[in-house]
Amino acid sequence: MNIGGVVIGGDAPVAIQSMCNTATEDVAATVAQILRLEQAGCQIIRVAVPTMEAAAAIGAIKKAIHIPLVADIHFDYRLALRCAAEGVDKIRINPGNIGSHERVRAVAETCREHRIPIRIGVNGGSLEKPLLAKYGGVTAQALVDSAMGHVQLLNDCGFDDICLSVKCSHVPTNMAAYSLLSRETDYPLHLGVTEAGTPEMGVLKSAIGIGGLLCQGVGDTIRVSLTADPVEEVIAAKKILQAAGIRKSGPDLISCPTCGRTQYPMIEIANEVERRLKEEGFKKPVKIAIMGCIVNGPGEMADADYGYVGAGRGKISLYKKKECIEKNIPEDQAVEKLIELIKANGDYTEK
Repeated sequence: MNIGGVVIGGDAPVAIQSMCNTATEDVAATVAQILRLEQAGCQIIRVAVPTMEAAAAIGAIKKAIHIPLVADIHFDYRLALRCAAEGVDKIRINPGNIGSHERVRAVAETCREHRIPIRIGVNGGSLEKPLLAKYGGVTAQALVDSAMGHVQLLNDCGFDDICLSVKCSHVPTNMAAYSLLSRETDYPLHLGVTEAGTPEMGVLKSAIGIGGLLCQGVGDTIRVSLTADPVEEVIAAKKILQAAGIRKSGPDLISCPTCGRTQYPMIEIANEVERRLKEEGFKKPVKIAIMGCIVNGPGEMADADYGYVGAGRGKISLYKKKECIEKNIPEDQAVEKLIELIKANGDYTEK
């Protein structure tokens, strides 16, 4: 699937999405937020289109941004037609909630004419009543049945450029639904845990629900849904992709949990190193290990590019790969020496 130049599905890299929380008809505010999201690493952006005024703003927004624009539409099929005319890159709509077969066909034919993909976005909070009655509530099978029912509506209109999502706020059900759906269809899957909450718990739910699926090879594009500035969604998504081993995005800092053998303020040091890497703009995807002591440190950091290992009270040894570069450095000098070592070896920014 090609969404405004961003390919998803198949062997394409997993793409990061987010959604604006501005009023879409406020073009200036929406564009300003999208430009911040672009800078953070967002690759596809979605906006809510609840009114014709919002739909009419799509063209102006599209001209001012640099990433694909998705229109999120419910109930009124005319909003989809207007967004298509305004040049939107993808439409998120559920064909079953926009009315008659003629309306579904009108949307399908317009999207086919303009080469606009459609995401069918099933949500546990808006499942059809017959499915809720059949399965006794929101279940993985109910979510999948809903998605495939909407797919059939589009297929009946000769439309097949489809992406699917089956989101709910209960992580185990969410994961089960996506796993089941991945076995039933080859359409690209958009992963997310809906209504995940504020950043503290929302990131944790998303790391499990999205990251767990990605580690199983399920998913083509992701959105971390947070009650927060959307930029935080993008930052969390990048970290999930990095933790899942799917995308390398800047340095990967690993550190041990400390124990009674640690003889330097490791928690403070680990946070200081993380801060320095971020503030000084380190971009290269190197692995840096902060380890508490000599007992397990060298072994546990064996696959790291650089190591910072406790070597006695207030003393640090620095490693490059498995080679000890310098021993017994006073702890008040060691962070600076680590940063200098990384820079000296050219592992600061991408070429």
